[in-house]
Amino acid sequence: MRTLQEALEARSKKINKVETTKALKKPMDVYAQLESIAASGYKGLSKEDSAYFLKCFGLFDKGEDFMLRIRIPSGQLTHEQSLCIGKVAQQYANDYIDISTRMQVVLRYIHIENIAKVLHLLKEVGLTTFQTGVDNTRNTVSDPLDGLAYDNIIETKPIIDSFEKQFIENPEWISTLPRKFNTGILGSLSNSCNIFGHDCCFVLAQKEGIFGFNVFLGARVGVQAKDADLFVTADEVPHFYEALLTVFKQYGYRDNRNKNRLHFLLNDVGMPAFIEALKLEAGKTYASAGITMVQSQNIALGSNKVLLKDDTFAYKVIVPSGIFSGTDMIEAANEAKRFGSGNIRLTYDQNLFLVNITQENLTALENTSLIRKYIQYHNLYFQDMIACAGTHTCSFGVIPNKPDAIEMAHFLNSEVAIKNATVRMNWSACPKGCGIHGIADIGFEGCKAKDQEGNRVDGVHIFIGGKMTREAKEAHILHKSVPITEAKYHVKYLLKTYADYKDRSETFEAFESRFFSKNYSYQAISFFTKINYILQDKLGLDIMFELDKEPTSGRREEYELFTFGLKLFKLLTGEKRFEAIDGLAPTLARPRKIKRDEVSRINPKVPAKLSEVIYNMTHEKKSERAQVFSELLVALKEI
Repeated sequence: MRTLQEALEARSKKINKVETTKALKKPMDVYAQLESIAASGYKGLSKEDSAYFLKCFGLFDKGEDFMLRIRIPSGQLTHEQSLCIGKVAQQYANDYIDISTRMQVVLRYIHIENIAKVLHLLKEVGLTTFQTGVDNTRNTVSDPLDGLAYDNIIETKPIIDSFEKQFIENPEWISTLPRKFNTGILGSLSNSCNIFGHDCCFVLAQKEGIFGFNVFLGARVGVQAKDADLFVTADEVPHFYEALLTVFKQYGYRDNRNKNRLHFLLNDVGMPAFIEALKLEAGKTYASAGITMVQSQNIALGSNKVLLKDDTFAYKVIVPSGIFSGTDMIEAANEAKRFGSGNIRLTYDQNLFLVNITQENLTALENTSLIRKYIQYHNLYFQDMIACAGTHTCSFGVIPNKPDAIEMAHFLNSEVAIKNATVRMNWSACPKGCGIHGIADIGFEGCKAKDQEGNRVDGVHIFIGGKMTREAKEAHILHKSVPITEAKYHVKYLLKTYADYKDRSETFEAFESRFFSKNYSYQAISFFTKINYILQDKLGLDIMFELDKEPTSGRREEYELFTFGLKLFKLLTGEKRFEAIDGLAPTLARPRKIKRDEVSRINPKVPAKLSEVIYNMTHEKKSERAQVFSELLVALKEI
């Protein structure tokens, strides 16, 4: 405890403005006044209520109306709850629903006079909005097929229910943490909820023949959780969780909000010291970590039908960018009841399952108007796509995002058809990373970019190589500040290579590890997509610069530059840049005497600037050659 106290005292003594606001009143006092606020409209809404306290109950003031987050533990909805959400959305929220990456529902366009009515209707079917915003324990996520799927070992919903009962509507815990706190608990063999991406992660494990959970702590945007070297049983989880929150509540930082997440406390004190403090708080010594059992990506990747333990099926409805409606939610609830158990399971990738559909009912379900409406999205580029809100409904958004993700998915589906494949593409509209772009196969972060004429346009940073199988790994940045109109072409060439070189049903995640990151530097891959964009899409040349299946450059950038230059010279001129002498390697061969514009003189379709780039890549003097791809990428922007 002393180490944590010293770390706390070493931080700034000046608390942030939000902490000052939190001291003004109790959140439950504001909640008790919701009916009078609704009756008096914005006149009854104080600045601090709008800026902070209402967010404790999932209410976000958007100026003319409100956004509302509905807490849905583990993403599980009963028939009655789904119907209620649908009807509320129809009547009070412009018939609009967003399915979020925390497996919950977001309603928008709610007018202030309807807030109390909406909350009352939700409460009648056992739904709450408590602690879905600001400094609270956010919705707990788990396997959407928890308790149903063949690979589910420990059903986690009963554990989550104990969390909810203990913390969520307890006034002692509402708005008392230093910062938001995300939790995930996975009792399955496949990672179906981004399990390593939360402040607290309980990950299926076994130790000495007993199933339980290994604990990972401290994730945030761009950083995955770290192994705490702890194993807890299902029975131990609730008490452990209480001790964890208590320690964070007491010693978490309250000065700089950008550095107040659990991650920063762990960085300062170290995991061992933090765990010792946690054990003291719990009054219990926990076992060291067992064997993590998460072995694969989500078993539902690439499929819309999943066989369950009871020989029924879960049918996945692909919802593009999570954009749904109250009308469709009602229809989904009714079809779930008509053909299955009536329950709906929301997923972290913004889709939903109708569960317990019998074999004989599958065909009838697929012929319903709901499924026919969404079946167009059952393809490679929609079924594992995520996109957060964007500029239309989020003040932090830099790009529209959801429409951008949908447009690119349609483009790729028409350009690169791949069988037996899976690729996860995640979109975040800003650096906050709500679209979880960091663990995607191909990720996008919204930004502003400059087009060819120098105009400021919507753009993205493109990432590649995120991992979420046996462990999580953040993606590498491939391109910075690319106009969205150009970005889709870079992705197209990545996927063409995947299509050409993948093994049977190999996922993009596995392929990226085996081919891209093993054989090439990320700078080389960036150049590869850029040069193809220029050759095919800007110059209109019917030429594809392809990566070698078995490269010899060994990820050394100077050799990659040289070999790429040789291939480009041959590709564009039909001639060899170097002529071998007695079988010697090209680096020792006799160079052809050429000028900077040689490629352009041989092939007039090639701009002089591109000819110069190739010349710099293959200069006969090694000391004169370009040393890094980044300088070439800058030059290529001028073409």
